[in-house]
Amino acid sequence: MTKILIVDDEPQILRALRINLKARGYDIELAADGAAALRVAGATHPDVVVLDLGLPDMDGVDVIRGLRGWSAAPIIVLSGRSGSEDKVHALDAGADDYVTKPFGVDELLARIRAVTRRHVAAPEAQSTVRIGRYTVDVGSHQVRPVSGGGDVRLTPTEWHLLSALVRNPGKLVSQRQLLQEIWGPQYATETNYLRQYMAQLRRKLEDDAAHPRQLLTEPGMGYRFVPYDEPAHGG
Repeated sequence: MTKILIVDDEPQILRALRINLKARGYDIELAADGAAALRVAGATHPDVVVLDLGLPDMDGVDVIRGLRGWSAAPIIVLSGRSGSEDKVHALDAGADDYVTKPFGVDELLARIRAVTRRHVAAPEAQSTVRIGRYTVDVGSHQVRPVSGGGDVRLTPTEWHLLSALVRNPGKLVSQRQLLQEIWGPQYATETNYLRQYMAQLRRKLEDDAAHPRQLLTEPGMGYRFVPYDEPAHGG
């Protein structure tokens, strides 16, 4: 059953959508503000998020960025803001579609079906990899030692960065591509973010963080994930 998280501060919209979508076989989670949306999403891992931009505690675009730090679930913006600039900001932050209020339930259902089809048609290339002493399951967000020891915990942003590299084994992923995918277009020059989070990933996963063998830097260009059974040089 497809799980949908609906985020809106208008109780009547939450109630109407919950009734209509549950009647059509969807599993529904609700949140009335941005903080609750991020908390519920982290706990329930929805398949689709329907999100209002005008929330009482934070802008919906910030919620999109927070979700995109770890989740690839489709996000449909449902907002009374009809200006093109608002749409551009939401889509650039990582939204998949934009529906303007007032809206018809049939239209929203069609958008949900469309983004769900696109998401299912594009699965991640690789889910489980070996890095150093650990087995990393990108799909379930778990890092386990190959033999002995405790699990390693990664932050949502660390997971997003690692996933972007693991999806492209052996390939150079540019700094700009990573920054835009994880933080958004407005962060395209903030290369210090990448240095910081790559250093954290290496400390947690590589056998020797000072001399990494799998999470490599290509100076001035980007980063590369080298699968465990391939020789690697560089740092």
